[in-house]
Amino acid sequence: MRDWRLWLVPSALVIVLDQLTKHWIVQAFSFGESSPVTSYFNLVLAHNSGAAFSFLAAAGGWQRLFFITVAALASAVILHLLRKHGRQTLFGLALSLVLGGALGNLVDRIHWGYVVDFLDFYYGNYHWPAFNVADMAITGGVILLVWDSLRKPGAGKP
Repeated sequence: MRDWRLWLVPSALVIVLDQLTKHWIVQAFSFGESSPVTSYFNLVLAHNSGAAFSFLAAAGGWQRLFFITVAALASAVILHLLRKHGRQTLFGLALSLVLGGALGNLVDRIHWGYVVDFLDFYYGNYHWPAFNVADMAITGGVILLVWDSLRKPGAGKP
């Protein structure tokens, strides 16, 4: 992309879609309420005060400021990388997805003190930890970053 700032468009789209879906679920569900959609998927209103898979969720409250700081620093690094490598299409898209996801969850942490999760996939009695649109963007962005690094000449060589 000629101008690195164009990578902010996919990030903004992720943030808007993430916040709209979270707003809808908060309006439609009570905390802990679940509604089956298929035999392996529920919509549920869950609060995650920790990180991925509720890591540090029960840490006593200090983790809120910690995760806000981490998200802000990661966003600054991503913006720097986009400015420096914005012409690399796959790399730029990957970073823009991660940035949008990080900022979508950052909005929740600042506003609510936790992240709103609502997608619950399961098999039998095993439930994957609930997640949201921002989490999907982060995961997709990381997958694209790995793919991009493996496509480059000399990838995996010491």
